[in-house]
Amino acid sequence: MKVSEQWLRQWVSLDMDAQGIADQITMAGLEVDAVEAVAETFSGVVVAHVKSVSRHPDADKLNVCQVDDGSGESVQVVCGAPNVAEGQKIAFARVGAVLPGDFKIKKAKLRGVESRGMVCSSSELGLEEERSEGILVLADDAPVGEDFRHWLSLDDHTIDVDLTPNRGDCLSVQGLARELGVLNRLPVEALHIDDVAELNTDTFPVSINAPEACPRYVARVVRDVDVTAATPMWMSERLRRSGIRSIDVVVDITNYVMLELGQPMHAFDLETLQGSIEVRMAREGEQLTLLNDQSIALRDDTLVIADDRGPLAIAGVMGGEHSGVNASTRHILFESAFFAPLAIAGKARSYGLHTDSSHRFERGVDSELQRKAIERATQLLLPIAGGAPGPLVEVASPDHLPSQRHVTLRAGQVARVLGVALKGEEITDILTRLGMEIAAQGNDVWDIIVPSWRFDISLEADLIEELARVYGYNRLPVRYPSARLAPRAIQESQHPLAHLRRQLVARGYQEAITYSFVSPELQMALTPQAVSPTLANPISSDMSVMRSSLWPGLVKTLMHNLNRQQNRVRIFETGQVFQGELPELSQRAKIGGLLCGERDAEGWSGRREKVDFFDLKGDVEGLLALGGELDAWRFEPAEHPALHPGQSAQILYGSTPVGCIGALHPAVRAKLGIKPDVFVFEIDLETARQGRLPAFSSLSRYPEVRRDLALAVRQDLSVQTLMDTIRAQAGEWLTDLRLFDVYQGKGVEEGHKSFALGLTWQHPSRTLNDEEINQLIDNIVDGVKTRYNATLRG
Repeated sequence: MKVSEQWLRQWVSLDMDAQGIADQITMAGLEVDAVEAVAETFSGVVVAHVKSVSRHPDADKLNVCQVDDGSGESVQVVCGAPNVAEGQKIAFARVGAVLPGDFKIKKAKLRGVESRGMVCSSSELGLEEERSEGILVLADDAPVGEDFRHWLSLDDHTIDVDLTPNRGDCLSVQGLARELGVLNRLPVEALHIDDVAELNTDTFPVSINAPEACPRYVARVVRDVDVTAATPMWMSERLRRSGIRSIDVVVDITNYVMLELGQPMHAFDLETLQGSIEVRMAREGEQLTLLNDQSIALRDDTLVIADDRGPLAIAGVMGGEHSGVNASTRHILFESAFFAPLAIAGKARSYGLHTDSSHRFERGVDSELQRKAIERATQLLLPIAGGAPGPLVEVASPDHLPSQRHVTLRAGQVARVLGVALKGEEITDILTRLGMEIAAQGNDVWDIIVPSWRFDISLEADLIEELARVYGYNRLPVRYPSARLAPRAIQESQHPLAHLRRQLVARGYQEAITYSFVSPELQMALTPQAVSPTLANPISSDMSVMRSSLWPGLVKTLMHNLNRQQNRVRIFETGQVFQGELPELSQRAKIGGLLCGERDAEGWSGRREKVDFFDLKGDVEGLLALGGELDAWRFEPAEHPALHPGQSAQILYGSTPVGCIGALHPAVRAKLGIKPDVFVFEIDLETARQGRLPAFSSLSRYPEVRRDLALAVRQDLSVQTLMDTIRAQAGEWLTDLRLFDVYQGKGVEEGHKSFALGLTWQHPSRTLNDEEINQLIDNIVDGVKTRYNATLRG
């Protein structure tokens, strides 16, 4: 809302400039968007009187005017404005004047006739943005010779206040003045609005059929109004400075009262009304053409003002075209109503509208303001446009009007919340200036009666907030929180989760984030033995159980990609999984992944080979190697109901199972409609983050000794078991043991396979000789022969 600084000062005498006002109300919670001058800079412009007007001898569209500018002599000026006339009071720029845009007025000759000055329009003085068609005509009582800028009080500022929705009480000059009066401990000059004397007995019948939406409606007939009367300059200027365009005297007065008091009003052309005024809900499909020429079809949830012929206006939003005041109007009906905020909220936007009235009614208007507003509008109208007012007609539903609110305030609670104990006298003074009544007081407890214009106050906390605002947020004590901030030991052996993510991303995986709620059918297919909670009120049926594994979410993501021809999928996820039922429910963080499609991305040099179990196992080993103790991890054959029996293994950390890896069982894939092979893994996240602290060991200067062994063993013997035995027999100087070939076929007995292993020894302080190495080889061969009946291939 925009408001004139000088208008505010008429309500409260402030000892600060416009920026000081803006800063103060901003600190009180009413944000100011801008402070702008109401007029551009100009000088040398005075009020003048047009004594005579005659045609220019050589130009049809120019006039030669004789102007009295208060200097004692007549000034000749050539003017091209079509509306200049003898007897007018005008804004006259003397020779030497400087207009907006640094335009300097000089003596000139126009078509041979001397011109000393310029008769100004509103746009030339910077009072309007659009170019004016004619000169600015002033009121007849404007004093000739008076400095125009001083006479119109143009050394003023507009303060643009951006209010939060809960402060609708400040959408008026009266409301802002009330705030400034409280903040500065100054009295507010309240308007004296006396009841206007009734000059006729005419009334117009009114009924309310939707009292919960409109609990009060007030109307007054005013006959014999001169709608063509000019709006006074002081009023049109205040409207302009508030961002409202002057239309006609009746509409201008209703807008003025809205800005001044905060009560939106409307005026109907009385002769266009039929029967009676009825406040009701619209009937579905009723049509209404608004004042902006927009035709709309009304809905049955919209409150309207109607007569016997149909809707006249959307209540609290905008009036209709055919019942609005125009130049031929003689008799008017003023209306002023209280509409419940919930009945108006959102209605304007739903029809693509936003008006000053709807902006105020949506936030709440004082329910006791309607009679006062009509009396004020009538008081302004009669001296300007004349008229004979009739009696006020008021229809109200007391049961639906806002009730008087009582809120208890305790001094102890004020001190606890604000951190400072305010004196009782100061609390009383602040609340009284805010318009609140103190019904009872004693033992540092107050019973506060909230004024009708404060919709936002219903709790003790609201009153304490008001005290804090007015007392000053910057005056409240600053207290820093006290806490024990002892440093916490960091587990250096545990590497961050980000390292795991980066490792998988570097291997071509993408991170997925899926819901913790999954389909019970999908979970049963992948983890049939798991037990997890079923939701009482699921989002949907396919998200009704809490996941017991990351696999359902990953597999669903795979299916989504396969259905969109994305056949090469590498994804992983970290998150919580849930085991058991309430109240014994447990949750564990897991990291899981899925691999499907071709090994290499499509390209001219890539091979069109499908991924297999060992691709995924290699990726998992790369992940586990980040901890620096890959030898602590083991993969052992194991069965899982969702995995292929020949391509599945459990992952162990030491001797503790912490995860599993394998290919999805063909039956599971068939049930889910997945054709390509799919490989998955899942590991306990906290265990996967475990590692070994690096420690320095000196490098040996002596040569390594390498021996290769080819051992034929049973086909069902795992290489891990064989390597564990070899490592136990190879002595303390073994530095490396690796499998470099697996062979089955000619030369190897059926039911057996051959493992080719490379063993490397290195002594830290001397060279190992052949006898020592041979002895170690013999120990290894004897050991595996004894335990696994392994034979050395020659």
